[in-house]
Amino acid sequence: MSLRKYTGKRDFKVTPEPPAKKESSAGQMEFVVQRHKASRLHYDFRLEMEGVLKSWAVPKGPSMNPKDKRLAMMVEDHPYSYRTFKGSIPDGNYGAGIVEIWDHGVYMPLNDDYEPATEKAILKDLKNGTIKFLLKGKKLKGFFALVKMKTAEGNAWLLIKHDDEFAVHKDYDSETFTPASSPINKVLKKKKASK
Repeated sequence: MSLRKYTGKRDFKVTPEPPAKKESSAGQMEFVVQRHKASRLHYDFRLEMEGVLKSWAVPKGPSMNPKDKRLAMMVEDHPYSYRTFKGSIPDGNYGAGIVEIWDHGVYMPLNDDYEPATEKAILKDLKNGTIKFLLKGKKLKGFFALVKMKTAEGNAWLLIKHDDEFAVHKDYDSETFTPASSPINKVLKKKKASK
């Protein structure tokens, strides 16, 4: 796993984002979902693997409804320390805007039978284009899968919730689970009021 792309897109003298460094958790593998107001509002879904965070931009945010197949565009690996990053990326920088943590927790890689798998196995599955995992977050819980789409864009995936005890069967909007007091919501409210 390389952090070269991550480093190449950022000037760490200007951006408060953490510099590239490989490290990993001492215990269970971690995940984070960051809500990011850049040129557009989206969610960044990140899974710890091999000392970095494998990352996908999810325009509509994750869903707990198994009927929703959320587009997830794979982006460059991020350093493990990025899982706690929140704040403002200054104008003129890649990803300029506000980043806040929407959900975080630990996750478990799974095999095709939804049984615990190793990190080595999930890396192989990632290469093959389908990974399954169990999320233990505050908002996201239960079984999920990321499936690579067979399209011209090689980085397009789908984030799908498995129908389990945590699944919901009504409309699910990630925005509903974001407090009005969030830094991004305050900015969006100001912009709306100035129109």
